[in-house]
Amino acid sequence: MGMGDQIRKQLAAAALKRQLERVSGEAAASNAHKVEAPAEDKPWNARARFEAMPLYQQVSLMRQMGDTLRVQSPFFRVHEGAAGATTTIGGREYINFANYNYLGLSSDALVTARAKDAIDRYGMSASASRMVAGERPVQRELERAIAQLYDTEDCVAFVSGHATNVTVIGALFGHGDLIVHDALAHNSIVQGAQLSGAKRLAFPHNDWRELDALLARVRHEYRNVLVVIEGLYSMDGDFPELERFVEIRQRHGVFLMVDEAHSLGVLGASGLGIREHSGVAPDDVDLWMGTMSKTLAGCGGFIAGCQPLVDMLRHLAPGFLYSVGLAPALAAGSLAALERMQAEPERVAALQARGQQFLCEARAAGFDTGTSAGYAVVPVITRSSLKAAQWANALFEEGINVQPIFYPAVEERAARLRFFICSTHEPDQITRTVETLARIAKR
Repeated sequence: MGMGDQIRKQLAAAALKRQLERVSGEAAASNAHKVEAPAEDKPWNARARFEAMPLYQQVSLMRQMGDTLRVQSPFFRVHEGAAGATTTIGGREYINFANYNYLGLSSDALVTARAKDAIDRYGMSASASRMVAGERPVQRELERAIAQLYDTEDCVAFVSGHATNVTVIGALFGHGDLIVHDALAHNSIVQGAQLSGAKRLAFPHNDWRELDALLARVRHEYRNVLVVIEGLYSMDGDFPELERFVEIRQRHGVFLMVDEAHSLGVLGASGLGIREHSGVAPDDVDLWMGTMSKTLAGCGGFIAGCQPLVDMLRHLAPGFLYSVGLAPALAAGSLAALERMQAEPERVAALQARGQQFLCEARAAGFDTGTSAGYAVVPVITRSSLKAAQWANALFEEGINVQPIFYPAVEERAARLRFFICSTHEPDQITRTVETLARIAKR
């Protein structure tokens, strides 16, 4: 490609990016339920078309950007079997860094056997809400095992990790309350806060000092205050100083919620998460949230905590009360994965070793890995959406599957490739990947 072609592509990308920013702003305004113009100023037939919605325009512009830049979409590729350290796409095997199968338990023989047994005994689905239609023993067995893992009084399981945060935050807090979350908190946390009707504020990423100062200014204005952080941030691969947030919880009299979606099975010598890594007591955190779709090889979410908390959620959280119960096969598989993790701590050790290897080799090759601590998630920051997409596609051609993250998911300067590391990755697979990426980056 000539220099002139490259400049034209960059100019076209910049123009499309400005359009996308405008449309994204319109979509955000629409979702925020801003006051609309008088009805007579709007053509009603246009409003009834999905194509006229800002969200659809945003999707169209994203596709147009890919076409303009001549970059093939790396999304929605079809995997033809179990995805772990390797995967098969289009009949070809790839080294795979695009999955959360952190301890390699998703296709473990014992885990899948337990899930199959549950299907034979209970069928595919729980078929109705657990409250109105009854439960299956394996659902409560999983909840008791998770409660024991966190050393809490009880636990309640939901059918979706995203829905867990949305429904729990939305059910427990409302008008007159305050929800404060990390600026890089997951979408599910933000959605839950918005649904609740409580005042929502964000503090700079992992900055407990700013949170402390914020609460010193405004805590007295609210009835209940919830602080939400994550055990391991899935975009950057770093983690908070949990003990500092515990001190803030005690000093300001607030509830503390920790989302362990990516830290359970990853942090701590035996995979018990950020609690084990930081050495805090179980009751220093009010709501321990996690998912079954990563380390626990299933699907769903959970909240572990004191009995009053779990009682409220079991009886009144819409995402539990009005939703079908967790499928018995998923509960059985996740329970087996949990037991496997506890019985085989060498899986956790292998995961941590591979994560540190990737981080060290990527940095030695000159890549910007941001604030990653080298636990399961390592970004390679490209600072260009175009470059992130091009590198991802070039790696795919070399037999390596990794997903790019680019605007508008992150700021343009934060565009990146995001590598998820598993315990089942071999050292030579990691070395080959970093060496291949270094070669691509020099083209």
